[in-house]
Amino acid sequence: MNFVVFMLFLLVTKHFVIDFPLQWEYQWRNKGTYGHPGGLIHAGLHGIGTYLCFVWIDVELALTFAVADMIIHYHIDWAKMRLNARYNWRPDTSEKFWWLLGFDQYLHSLTYITMIGLIA
Repeated sequence: MNFVVFMLFLLVTKHFVIDFPLQWEYQWRNKGTYGHPGGLIHAGLHGIGTYLCFVWIDVELALTFAVADMIIHYHIDWAKMRLNARYNWRPDTSEKFWWLLGFDQYLHSLTYITMIGLIA
């Protein structure tokens, strides 16, 4: 497995674990309130995960990417939650809920591709 594929594997695995099994109700219910601890905890977990994905390469790089991922992830999720609330998009009432979820995941993937691109 080459370096780029390995890093992408680490990051998308980290993303799945933190965005789904480790995201409890307190996090997802409160991500739409700017500055709420629920959203901050969720973004912080992503930062820790990103740090762990990169620390074996360089500690300073890992810390930089971790902070960037926390900030970017937080704002992508916050914007998604605000749009869903503003337009009342729900999983059982609007296909736009699902489009927005897909776009959210796409933006997170672009974040990881950009990080890998900066070092590969």
